[in-house]
Amino acid sequence: MNTRIFFGKTDEAARLPIYMTTVGYWEHQYETERPEGFPDYQIHQIIRGQGRLIIQDEKEYIVGPGEVFITYPDIPHQYMPITDRWELAWVSFQGREASQLLAYAGITCSGVYKLRNAELLHALQQMLMRCEGVEDTLDADGDRDSSKHLYALLLDLKPLLIAAGNDNDEMERLKPVLRYITEHLAQPLSLKELADVAVVSPQYLCRLFQKALHVRPVFYVNQERINRSKQLMFSERALRIYEVADRVGYENASYFCAMFKRHTGMSPERFRKLHGLT
Repeated sequence: MNTRIFFGKTDEAARLPIYMTTVGYWEHQYETERPEGFPDYQIHQIIRGQGRLIIQDEKEYIVGPGEVFITYPDIPHQYMPITDRWELAWVSFQGREASQLLAYAGITCSGVYKLRNAELLHALQQMLMRCEGVEDTLDADGDRDSSKHLYALLLDLKPLLIAAGNDNDEMERLKPVLRYITEHLAQPLSLKELADVAVVSPQYLCRLFQKALHVRPVFYVNQERINRSKQLMFSERALRIYEVADRVGYENASYFCAMFKRHTGMSPERFRKLHGLT
C-alpha cells in the first residue's frame, strides 16, 4: 500500500451522528507537532516500527504494532518516529455521538490502547479500500460508506481492546453497585450510598469507576438515567417531560433537560421529534 490521504465532503456528512473527515495511510509517519491540538478525533493504528507520543507535555508513550493511539479534539500533542520506518493508518472524525461511542469502548481521553492482535482494524481497512481509485475527496456515496465503516470501527473497538491492569477485578467489585444503580434509578443516589453498597470509601469507589469504566460514578448514573428516559419516551409516549424526569430520578425537569442534552447533544423534545414520538 502506498502513502495516501482522502478527505470527506463534510458539508452533507456533518448531519450524521458520526462522520469521517480524513482517512489515510503513511508508509513512514513523519514528526508531527500540534501545540494547539487537532480539531477532530483521531485514531492511529501502528502497523510497523515504533514512535513516541507526547500528550500535553505531561504523558509520554512509546507506541508500536498491536497498539492504537487516540487523540481528542484540541488536546496539544506531538508524535515522531523512533525507528527507520514507522508505518501507520489513521482516521479522523467528528459528530455529536463521537465521544459517546469512544466512551462505550472505554476510551474517554487521549492515550495509547493495546489491541488483541496486530492486524489492521477491519473497518479501517475497508475505509482505505473504499477510497481506492479516488483522487483525494470522496463523493456523497463514499461519505456514507465511510461513516458506516467508522461506526463499525468504534463499536468493534470495545472487544478488540485489552483492558489495562486489573480492570476485570475492578469490574467484579463494581457489579453490585451497577446492579443497585439500575434498580434505584428513580431515587436520589449519593456517592456515599453507592460506596456503602461496595463496602468501600467514596474516594475508593471513584477510583474503581475510573479504572474499570473510565468515568466518574456521577457520570455513569446520569448516563444510565438518560438511557432509561429514552426507553420511557418510547414505551410510554403520553408521559410529559417532567414525568419522565421524575421517573428517572430528576426532581428538576430543567436539570434533566440539561443532562439529556449533555449526554445526547439534543433536548428531550428534539429527541422525541427525531424519533416520531410526538
